[in-house]
Amino acid sequence: MPDILFIFGVFFGLLLGGLWAPFAITASALLYIWLEGGLRGLNAIGFVSWGGLNSFTLTAVPLFLLLAEILLQSGVANRVYAGLSRLVRRLPGGLLQTNIVGCTAFSAISGSSVATAAGIGTVALPQLVTRGYSRSLSAGSLAAGGTLGILIPPSIAFIIYGSFTDTSVSALFFAGLVPGLMITLFFMVFIAVVAWLRPSSVPRERGREDGAADGIGAFSLTTAGDVLPFALLIGATLGAIYAGVATPTEAAALGSVAAIAVGWIWGDLTFGILRRAIRKAMVTSAALMFIVLAAFYFSYAVGINGLGQELSEAILAAELSKFQLVLAIVVLYLFLGCVVESIGIMVITLPVLYPILLAYDFDLLWFGVMMVILIEIGQLTPPLGINLFVIQGIWSGRIEEVIQGVIPFFFIMFCALILIWMFPGIATTLPQGMLSR
Repeated sequence: MPDILFIFGVFFGLLLGGLWAPFAITASALLYIWLEGGLRGLNAIGFVSWGGLNSFTLTAVPLFLLLAEILLQSGVANRVYAGLSRLVRRLPGGLLQTNIVGCTAFSAISGSSVATAAGIGTVALPQLVTRGYSRSLSAGSLAAGGTLGILIPPSIAFIIYGSFTDTSVSALFFAGLVPGLMITLFFMVFIAVVAWLRPSSVPRERGREDGAADGIGAFSLTTAGDVLPFALLIGATLGAIYAGVATPTEAAALGSVAAIAVGWIWGDLTFGILRRAIRKAMVTSAALMFIVLAAFYFSYAVGINGLGQELSEAILAAELSKFQLVLAIVVLYLFLGCVVESIGIMVITLPVLYPILLAYDFDLLWFGVMMVILIEIGQLTPPLGINLFVIQGIWSGRIEEVIQGVIPFFFIMFCALILIWMFPGIATTLPQGMLSR
């Protein structure tokens, strides 16, 4: 236990001192390795780096990011949002419903909460503010909707979780689908209730704007041209995974190629825009892979003297029930969500928690969904909830308005977490049924 406290103490000390999370993780891990094994202990760093990142599974991360950037940079995301707004804006809540549906749709190909919140937020916020929607509710719906990016497949968080726990990424994608759609429905119902109780915060959408026909769920050729190519891209990418035709990495590669075609035909994709999309995807991928690399150093440091096993044995000796253990993990993640970004939380805790999960015989699919939802909640938790700052960075409002708008969605997600805790089948039934065929 003193070793665990030391390595986490150094990490939090560096983090609170202003060091970026990947550097804090790496520095604390390398310091512990050096103290335990001297310079000879550092000889393994090269093997750890190569063995960790030389992963076919992790290759899906930059490919899904490239797919998302192509759609964003080519303007296809703007067209999708416009098409979805015609379909759902007649629902109670108007364009706020479009935020949630748009985030859900874009989550299905971006795999990233930051990309989802930024992509949809850039398109939606100017329209929402201009049309007189509640500023805090507009910002909150986008920050919360963006978190769906790491739950609804394909999910970068699930890819990283699968690579650390040797869990099938395809099964994790299945496990995240129903909880993701459930949370989407909860968000939409909440917005409808707000529209009913406080009509002044959600102006009623009228007329035949943007080529929309009258009537609920109006669908026109213009709407079809905006939405169907995107729907086909999602179907091709995820369908290949669910049908067992392609691995997530292969499907991501196919999806990236298809995105180029969609961007070229239905968007404004040029070679210059494609270069810009590739450059942005490379920068984001490098940042994520740096965090993953730091995590492998941390995992090696934790395992070098069996710290994870010692902690597991200590918890077993304390005879904690599964309920008590899960409650402790929930509290830990809610605390970490206040000070560490999402992927950083995952990579510094999994090396320690994994032996404990095995000792308690947890269903790794169920726990993966629980962990991702906890991370999503962390992305909305002040002061460092990353989605708060993503939305703050793309509009003229104050961070206090974003936080105020996020609070109801924060509690909705917490209620969803409790439901999945009480009824694990919400997460596990679909993957067990599909993979047993």
